[in-house]
Amino acid sequence: MRPKVALAALVLFIVLVLQPGVHAQGNTVYVAKVDGMITGYTVDQFDRYISRAEDANASAIIIELNTPGGRADAMQEIVTRIENARVPVIIYVYPSGGMAASAGTYIALSSHLIAMAPGTVIGACRPILGYGQNGSIVEAPPKITNFYVAYLRELARMSGRNETLAAEFITEDRSVTPEEAMKYGVIEVIATDLDDLLQKADGMETKMPVKGKGKVVLHIKNANVVYLEPSFRDTVVKYITDPTIAYLLLNIGFIGLIFGFLTPGWHVPETIGAILLVLGLTGLGYFGYHSAGLILVVLAIIFFIAEALTPTFGLFTVAGVVTFVIGGILLFSGTGAGGEYLVTGETYSVLRIAILVMAILLGLFFLFGAATVVKAHRKKPEAGKEELIGEVGKVVEDVDPEGVIKLHGELWKAESRDGSRIPVGGKAKVVEVRGLTLIVEKVGGVKEGE
Repeated sequence: MRPKVALAALVLFIVLVLQPGVHAQGNTVYVAKVDGMITGYTVDQFDRYISRAEDANASAIIIELNTPGGRADAMQEIVTRIENARVPVIIYVYPSGGMAASAGTYIALSSHLIAMAPGTVIGACRPILGYGQNGSIVEAPPKITNFYVAYLRELARMSGRNETLAAEFITEDRSVTPEEAMKYGVIEVIATDLDDLLQKADGMETKMPVKGKGKVVLHIKNANVVYLEPSFRDTVVKYITDPTIAYLLLNIGFIGLIFGFLTPGWHVPETIGAILLVLGLTGLGYFGYHSAGLILVVLAIIFFIAEALTPTFGLFTVAGVVTFVIGGILLFSGTGAGGEYLVTGETYSVLRIAILVMAILLGLFFLFGAATVVKAHRKKPEAGKEELIGEVGKVVEDVDPEGVIKLHGELWKAESRDGSRIPVGGKAKVVEVRGLTLIVEKVGGVKEGE
């Protein structure tokens, strides 16, 4: 029996060894990067990255954060997502020279572990309402400030971090270096790079409980690292969500619309202005991926219709195709309300091709098909006398210089323009209409218009 038991044990060992996916699944660390302003798009990024780590049952997800802050509502959504994550979320303020300021500090204090790279800072969380007409900062009233003081202190208390310093981040607008943050118990690790972070965080217990697991001891020293690279969409959004760029896009868009309305017939300024206006509003973070995508698709349809109604030699069509493609990509980005992806990665790859093809087909249809239909409907009835000019009829009574011709099955009184005679059976071309009389001239070898 012993040889059989040994053989069974050996087989079991081999099976376990040959299942790296199962083994790696519990010792994999996902790494993602969030860089720039905190907006509605950042909420989608965090949700997407954390969901990927959860689906893979990763040991942790490290988010390299570098932000000057952003929208408070977006920050609160991210904090809620981190608190409900089923994997440990490690916020790593990186690279050197980076920061987790304002909204970024709240996000960091809600995470299960905070790490900072040398040369970074954290803090400066005083809430503001915006900027006044003279450019000065409009401070939030005490009611709002007190709320965020309590909010940040509670995040610090829940994670066992320094509540007093957390409050000073707001009340004194204080910022600290990694060394100070470590000394005062705000962060847990100072790491020069990712490998250093994995080494130092190994064996640590999360400061916050992981949903469904409680506090977790990290075993990530020799973990398999999976990088979640930002998409092209994320890169574009990073730039247009910069407040300065978004503000410029918004204002240039308004200028384009105004200039276009003041110079009708050119269509270029209002077309570019409309696109920039939507991008500016999108960059200011008033829309999520899906809302911005829907707005761009609607704008594309407006461009297509405008091309059909006022043909511009393809200007509106090109604008429609571009906005339709961008809108379609944004429309199917991010995750659904339940945290599930709307489409898989493979399906999304095919979907992008379908969006591009559909945009081109729509552009061609409105550029040629719809424009032709509209022109046909706009064409004036040919029964009017003015439409007879240029038509050729058959002389049924000598025009010398007056007579009768037959045109489109009707008899018309005709008069020779130069007084010459046009005999019966000849062909006469209408050159002018005077009341009920057609002024004609003799033509030869021209097919009659009966």
